[in-house]
Amino acid sequence: MSGTDTIAEPAARQALPCQLDNRLFFAEQAHDIDRAKALCTDCPIRRDCLVGAIERREPWGVWGGEVFVDGVIVAHKRGRGRPRKHPLVAQQTPCRDVTAAA
Repeated sequence: MSGTDTIAEPAARQALPCQLDNRLFFAEQAHDIDRAKALCTDCPIRRDCLVGAIERREPWGVWGGEVFVDGVIVAHKRGRGRPRKHPLVAQQTPCRDVTAAA
């Protein structure tokens, strides 16, 4: 039985970090986003969560320990306010192939 097989049980699903406070994974404040990413560190389905988010092209949120903004993984989410006139290319991280990693 693999680790993901046990996730189907309601008690195991409740133990996932994102089930405790899912609002944290869609937060605006940098410190909340960092907390959400830290909670993903030891999650048993982190890789599956990230792969699923990439496949679904999730528009925003913390998925598998990565931050998505407009469907792209970014290093840091910019706070609310007036947008930049010219986006910083260095801020965006291209999607990497997580399916090959074991």
